Amino acid sequence: MNNLDIAAAISCAVLAAAALAFVFNVRLGDSDAAPHRTKLNQLMDRRDAIYENLRDLRFEYRAGKFSEADYEETKRSLEIEAARVLAEMDTLTGSTPTPATRQAASEKGHRS
Repeated sequence: MNNLDIAAAISCAVLAAAALAFVFNVRLGDSDAAPHRTKLNQLMDRRDAIYENLRDLRFEYRAGKFSEADYEETKRSLEIEAARVLAEMDTLTGSTPTPATRQAASEKGHRS
């Protein structure tokens, strides 16, 4: 073997040793063990998406893209979904859902 082959073999061995040392010395933090997205985070994201859909719906209705009947039906459906999500958030946080939220959330089951 020539010097170049020996140097390449030593470089590969050092690189492999460094990679193994890195992999086996990495310690997981507390945040790595916890779920990255809690149920409450998911519900908050869903709530925000529903509110954005309501804003978009209102804009498109005013632009003439929806009939009044379609607008009202879609708006009502989104409001019921928002109420359901808010009720779930209240349940998770230990809050008491408002009567209006409970009623709207229960209406979703009647309409499906």
